[in-house]
Amino acid sequence: MAEQVFPGDKWEEKPDPIASAHARRGGEIVVFGGQYPKSINYYLDNNVLSAEIFGVMFESLLTINPITLDYEPNIAEKWSISDDKAAYTFHIDPDARWSDGEPITAFDVRWTYDMIMDPKNMTGPHKISMERFDPPEVIDSHSIRFTAKDVHWKNLLSLGGLSIMPRHAYGDMDFNKIVFNFPVVSGPYEPGRIREGTFIEFDRRDGWWQNDRPRNRNKYNFDTVTFRFFAERENAFEAFMQGRIDLFPVYTSRIWINETTSNPFFRNHIIKQRIFNHQPIGFQGFAMNMRRRPFDDKRVRKAMALLLDREKMNQTLMYNQYFLHQSYFEDLYSPENPCKNPVIEKDPRRARQLLAEAGWQINPDTGYLEKDGRRFTFKFLTRQAGTGRFLSIYGEDLKDAGIDMEVDQKDWSAWARDMDEFNFDMTWAAWSSGIFKDPEGMWASGEAGRQGGANITGFSDPEVDRLIEKQKTEFDVEERNGIYRTIDRIVSESYPYVLLWNTDYTRLLYWNKFGTPATVLSKYGDENSALWYWWADPESKAILEDAEERDLPLPPREMNVHFDEHFQ
Repeated sequence: MAEQVFPGDKWEEKPDPIASAHARRGGEIVVFGGQYPKSINYYLDNNVLSAEIFGVMFESLLTINPITLDYEPNIAEKWSISDDKAAYTFHIDPDARWSDGEPITAFDVRWTYDMIMDPKNMTGPHKISMERFDPPEVIDSHSIRFTAKDVHWKNLLSLGGLSIMPRHAYGDMDFNKIVFNFPVVSGPYEPGRIREGTFIEFDRRDGWWQNDRPRNRNKYNFDTVTFRFFAERENAFEAFMQGRIDLFPVYTSRIWINETTSNPFFRNHIIKQRIFNHQPIGFQGFAMNMRRRPFDDKRVRKAMALLLDREKMNQTLMYNQYFLHQSYFEDLYSPENPCKNPVIEKDPRRARQLLAEAGWQINPDTGYLEKDGRRFTFKFLTRQAGTGRFLSIYGEDLKDAGIDMEVDQKDWSAWARDMDEFNFDMTWAAWSSGIFKDPEGMWASGEAGRQGGANITGFSDPEVDRLIEKQKTEFDVEERNGIYRTIDRIVSESYPYVLLWNTDYTRLLYWNKFGTPATVLSKYGDENSALWYWWADPESKAILEDAEERDLPLPPREMNVHFDEHFQ
């Protein structure tokens, strides 16, 4: 079997060019982690926070260069791909070790695959990638071969990004119950103290087998990274202002505009920055459950979009700080390649026409729409009280059109449980985006029934399915992006979401006691990249404490940081 071997003899491990030579190890950083998660096992709880945490506990077979996006060794010191792109063989680095000193082996890789694919395990979103392969063959203790059922551009990305767990530590446990306790890991951090509902600490491992590798120099600097959890962002911001949280990304325009003018900001005790890098842009919207009435009708879904006054909300609630979504793949468009999807503006008259065409008529006695003797009423499932200001405006406009919306607020775990079971009518969902797009998980018909998956709306379209199949064998990124733009047009015309708004930069607030790289964040990363590139600066901390005590100003830092201006 002819094959290509990677990374090849010419590969040379080099320091991460983003990491600062001024970095030092020690200290702690405390950040807001959102609502307390149902698990930090990413395979069971598919969200951004769990992915971030899991990635520093359990390493993947390969890693990706933070600048070039080329594949590089990680647990696997080398790998090979057959010429027909069917077989992928990985050779485990003989130095790779678990935190208890046991070697990382091919048997761990096989066990991880088996746990993901076990039907009784709630690993739905991750089954999508692993389903593309036959059960892997363990060649020897340090070599394993995966054989793909079909050619797919994402095969190496899926396998290389597979976070490996230790068979000897967790093999006798119920995988669905491995949620917070991880006594054996392989990465730079391990769980420390945990107070349920309040915080989770992660401690840097001095014995990490990759500590002395050149590319990890001046990275993973904090002795302790602490995630504090609050049910509401407002409470988290109060904790930040009290100094109980060190770094606070701002997702609320009111806070960014109105709550950052007090003395700590004026004196530069707290740094306020906009970071412009190459982070992929996701989307957010009101997801409608297309599996049930009334949202199984496209005319109704379009009417719901036409009844939302995004302009008013952006102006009155968000100080015009956002752009309005026109696409599900915003960063695939540019001035040279503009998005041709229509911009949805509030249009109650057209919305009423669509509802009438769908068979909904006003009952003059109640003022509400009815069809087949049933009132147009639905529940909006939410997990944050902060959504109330937006939903009250939306609710009034819906009521004027004869629609009754009931807000059903639950905590994160209850919300997640309802979402896993498709037990909702409409909810507010925000999705991050990857550098390399893959529409299958969210838009393929085959994913509409997968519990815990990303196709929460139940979207299904034969043409989108055909295009998803087509992109699988397209290895040219630009050609794939063209396919995704076509998918974007079809999805947009189906209105599975009432699209909302977004920003194309990261808004950061942090206490002026940290050292940062010149770029502040990584090239493609969000605020969480600060956890692995920043460092505690004892001198800055002492200066800050003195300035607070004596009410003295500190030198300002750059307000707008553009990655490309600091990195050539």
